[in-house]
Amino acid sequence: MPELYVGLMSGTSLDGIDASLVSFEDQKVRLIAFDYFPFPSETRDAIQRISEPDTLISLNDYGALDTRLGHLFAEAVNSLLAKAKIPAATIAAIGSHGQTVYHAPDIQFPFSLQIGDPNIIAENTGITTVADFRRRDMAANGQGAPLVPAFHKAVFSHPTEHRCIVNIGGIANITVLPAESSQVIGFDTGPGNTLMDLWIKQHRNLAYDKNGAWAKTGEIKHDLVNQLKNDTYFGALPPKSTGKEYFSLSWLNQKIKSISYNAEDIQASLCFLTAITICEAIEKHASLTERVLICGGGIHNDYLLELIQLNLNCPVNSTEPYGIHPDHVEAMAFAWLARQTLNHHPGNLKEVTGANNAVILGGLYHGNKAVQ
Repeated sequence: MPELYVGLMSGTSLDGIDASLVSFEDQKVRLIAFDYFPFPSETRDAIQRISEPDTLISLNDYGALDTRLGHLFAEAVNSLLAKAKIPAATIAAIGSHGQTVYHAPDIQFPFSLQIGDPNIIAENTGITTVADFRRRDMAANGQGAPLVPAFHKAVFSHPTEHRCIVNIGGIANITVLPAESSQVIGFDTGPGNTLMDLWIKQHRNLAYDKNGAWAKTGEIKHDLVNQLKNDTYFGALPPKSTGKEYFSLSWLNQKIKSISYNAEDIQASLCFLTAITICEAIEKHASLTERVLICGGGIHNDYLLELIQLNLNCPVNSTEPYGIHPDHVEAMAFAWLARQTLNHHPGNLKEVTGANNAVILGGLYHGNKAVQ
């Protein structure tokens, strides 16, 4: 009898909610249904405001957004199950990543903050919900991120091929999967889509650069790229993680304040920055890589993928031919992590996050519908 879980993911691109219905049977992971729920523009704007670095926010605004997102996550689950014609009572649990509004793993008192009240999700769906995954890893002196490498290891490892999984969301991260080895490393390489999204929003009032088309009209300014790469984050050794509160518009404006390049040249340079920092991370920390598999929203940026392939000496593929569509990986990962928690298994990889030890992740919010 398969076990059914729902995974919810809303990432640093702030575009919406990915919801996956996942079956686990005989050590096999299978996607039953998937849906995407874009955020209303006012919700996206509210998340953007509350997560800007060094911005003063009211507790009223923070609390109201936490509640609003809880309702949206619950609605996403109920809609997914209705379309799939799957009763809520058959779902073992929901794994909800929540919406990250601030990630600060390197300050004196580290924290990572995700909102989207899991009490509301559990109450409005009737399904036990696992949430707040990152802070238990941080309690064990880990970075709290990235967490998806444990899932990458479970579904993409190969006995004879050295692989590297690249997830490109707002922030980009890699998972190094050596053949015939349990030793996995992973870390955030730096910006994924976030700087490109912020720049095109500021200059063309578009949410993102479709297919990298605007970036492709510009000229890559390598002196600018090198100036951006001088940031200490890129040279830091893993374990390391970051977020859009660090690689922000204020970070970019500070770096380019004496630059007079055209806006499209800066966009092209930002696209190359994402590509080259991913490639250099792979070359430095995964030199044996024989195949790179790409997932996340960045898969849809054709120019970005072209730049990555040009700067690597191995094939670059989508994860789709290897079992999971690139848009589905992260949401499925949080279904998998919820199952780990319910089965009292660790969800972090201490080699990835730098935690003292493997830990069971997340808080449990019980539903009111018994699993049949």
